[in-house]
Amino acid sequence: MRTIKLTIGISLLCIFSYSGYGQSGKEEYHAIVETLNYYLDGGTNNDFSTLKKAFHDNAIMSSIGDDAYQEVNALEFFGNAMKPGPKSNRETYIVHISQTGTTANARLELIYSDAIITDYMNLLKVDGQWKIVSKIFFKKVLLNKP
Repeated sequence: MRTIKLTIGISLLCIFSYSGYGQSGKEEYHAIVETLNYYLDGGTNNDFSTLKKAFHDNAIMSSIGDDAYQEVNALEFFGNAMKPGPKSNRETYIVHISQTGTTANARLELIYSDAIITDYMNLLKVDGQWKIVSKIFFKKVLLNKP
């Protein structure tokens, strides 16, 4: 009997929690997409001022390079690496977004002629705006270029 009450209670909690998202959930989703697009569009167009809108000032970027862990401040990295120039020849996709309250994560795919980069972004809603606070990524080099 106790198990049935617990199951019903958890089910009701899930239903009420989910219904609380309603229109607000759609607005949050679109705001997260907007933030991710600042990152994607800024990178594609070599536009640091657009890309910068996506990141929190203290955002970190981590990866494994040369078999060792690497971590840098994301804005410092992009600020130094990004130079004005022609649009990057790449396709970008937001593959998945998951959001709960003021937290979210997303998986992105950036497809170049010689590599595919998978980005995993963690976002927080800071002062009413969604910001990327951390990024981990993997670069798969394509041996047989398309």
